[in-house]
Amino acid sequence: MKTSIESIEQALKPLREALNSHQLYSDLASVDDIKTFMEQHVFAVWDFMSLLKALQNHLTNTSVPWTPVKHPSTARFINEIVLGEESDINELGEPKSHFEMYLDAMQQVGASTVDIEAFMLNIAKGVSVSNAMEALNLPKATQEFVNFSFETIATNAPHKIASAFTFGREDVIPDMFFQIIKQSEQNNKASYSKLTYYLERHIELDGDEHGPLSLKMVEELCGNDQTKWDEVLETAQDALKYRIALWDGISSLISTNKVLA
Repeated sequence: MKTSIESIEQALKPLREALNSHQLYSDLASVDDIKTFMEQHVFAVWDFMSLLKALQNHLTNTSVPWTPVKHPSTARFINEIVLGEESDINELGEPKSHFEMYLDAMQQVGASTVDIEAFMLNIAKGVSVSNAMEALNLPKATQEFVNFSFETIATNAPHKIASAFTFGREDVIPDMFFQIIKQSEQNNKASYSKLTYYLERHIELDGDEHGPLSLKMVEELCGNDQTKWDEVLETAQDALKYRIALWDGISSLISTNKVLA
């Protein structure tokens, strides 16, 4: 199935290039820009966990009585990521999810957590994801990005969820953040240690191992089923399109804020 993965990555190349060369990265020039970014991106940090937990439900055995799973290596991969994402150790040695670490970093940087906290409160009350976002009047691009993730989860098709999980996430943000944070700390004599720690953990845990393992997961889920491979490609393309649209929306917000300032 190596050629199938290679053909998918080749087909995704134009979208990845559009994402990696997006205007947003040059828009991120100050801590205020990072605040604007984080206030929207936090919803992507949150919905990543739902994609991950959906895969855990499908690819590991979380029911009783327990029985062995079909692909132990994939189950181990998913469980390893769940451990790292849901109950990692923060810079103080305390167990925390990466989502909670991101909230801590937002607060230290000075980004508003009002929307995401109100959203989480509604979710805890049983409000649907789409209704919880509508209640906050979030930007259209942010709402559509999260809704796509949950529409993918609702298919109950592990190969589609794995596709969004594997191909639809960004990997260029940490480098951009490091440059801005370092410069701002020097200029303003401020400390953004929580964001720096979050980014460093993100890079460390992703490493070189998770990428190849996530591709192996897709291969195992598709096997020789051409229909599944076609659906993986379609889902991956849609995931990247929604990511680019999210970046478009954040870029527009940053530009608007600079004009208003």
